[in-house]
Amino acid sequence: MSLAKYVLALLFSMFLLSSTYGKEPSWTGVVVKRGEDRLITQQTPIEYRPYRPFHFYGNTVRRLHYRGEVLPRPKDAIQGTVAFILARPINGE
Repeated sequence: MSLAKYVLALLFSMFLLSSTYGKEPSWTGVVVKRGEDRLITQQTPIEYRPYRPFHFYGNTVRRLHYRGEVLPRPKDAIQGTVAFILARPINGE
């Protein structure tokens, strides 16, 4: 088997593994959830909740679950900042 076939097989297996684990949740800019939104969040397993600014424990659990690493990437800081800045108040609060 030539080197190109090995590389192709490796890339294909990496694609299959990445699609098997699923996509990471998105970011939300709401730091403190209230009311019904809070109840829904509390009933959702921590791995499936959206990433939230300043939620170090939950974000670390999600990174470990989806990526197998605990340290944030630079894009996490950017996405968290953008979500925080663009967050809309809930119920006019």
